Amino acid sequence: MPASRRVPPRTSDRSARALAGLLIGAGLTHFAAPRPYDALVPRTLPGRPRAWTYASGAVELAVGAAVAAPRTRRLGALAAAGLFVAVFPGNVKMARDWRHRATPYRAAAYARLPLQLPLVAWALRIHRVNRPAAR
Repeated sequence: MPASRRVPPRTSDRSARALAGLLIGAGLTHFAAPRPYDALVPRTLPGRPRAWTYASGAVELAVGAAVAAPRTRRLGALAAAGLFVAVFPGNVKMARDWRHRATPYRAAAYARLPLQLPLVAWALRIHRVNRPAAR
């Protein structure tokens, strides 16, 4: 990466900690208030929605911890990008299920869809800037 394109270590560390905080916070809400997440689970998945809610919360916690730790940050960021792609069908389900709700709810559900792209890009940027040092 050219020197002009390098992200200062302090900036990349702050960005990674922010992403880790977002993931850990979201993961905790899956356990503290699981009901809204249950409604996002596509019916085509086997088992009970609550099991998927808890499993996805545990994954968010693990990925957030991986992003937070400098030794696992690069792999954790790649996992975060994959996670953001993997939960997209749940966001589509939410938008579809909420299409007849009041405008603010419907707008929130639809707004979640394009917001996945910057989250994926953020995670991939953290992955990219945390390359191992050349020997």
